[in-house]
Amino acid sequence: MNAGEVNAYLARSAAERVISVDADDHPLAEVSRGQAQRDGLITRCTYVFVFNSSGQLCMHRRTLHKRLYPGYWDVCAGGLVAAGESYAEGAARELEEELGVVGVALQGHGRFYFDSPESRLWGGVFSCIWDGPIRMQPEEVLAVRWVDPQAPWQRAGEQYTPDSMQALQAWRSGNLKDFAG
Repeated sequence: MNAGEVNAYLARSAAERVISVDADDHPLAEVSRGQAQRDGLITRCTYVFVFNSSGQLCMHRRTLHKRLYPGYWDVCAGGLVAAGESYAEGAARELEEELGVVGVALQGHGRFYFDSPESRLWGGVFSCIWDGPIRMQPEEVLAVRWVDPQAPWQRAGEQYTPDSMQALQAWRSGNLKDFAG
């Protein structure tokens, strides 16, 4: 992507409408993504673990112009839930946008709360099985690789998004809250 395309993408992203929520995940207001980021509002986000039928997990590397964690590896597809969407609808949309995965059954696992100086959010965790092709979104994804999540998969010198790592830990430990509240 050239500089003009990156700037246009970032402007569109900042204008997207999302829902701010309170510390208990109750909706408060519809705001722009840019306002949510600027004001440190709590939002909703999705985390989709994509496995193939061999049990390998799809990871992707974020582009270098992402606002949060540029160039980091992410163990989930996902992103902010748009205004008017449920967690499941947001997960399906983000999965198609980022990786080109469409029409796959998503299994919902629950929610967790993530709080860091860069971001505060409620994350909805999903998983799916996908053996089809991966189509990377050039605005958001630099590379993809499949790893065995049961074996050591982290590589020296790589950075991993802390929110997706927390999602993985919460999912593995069963420490997720129901979607219903």
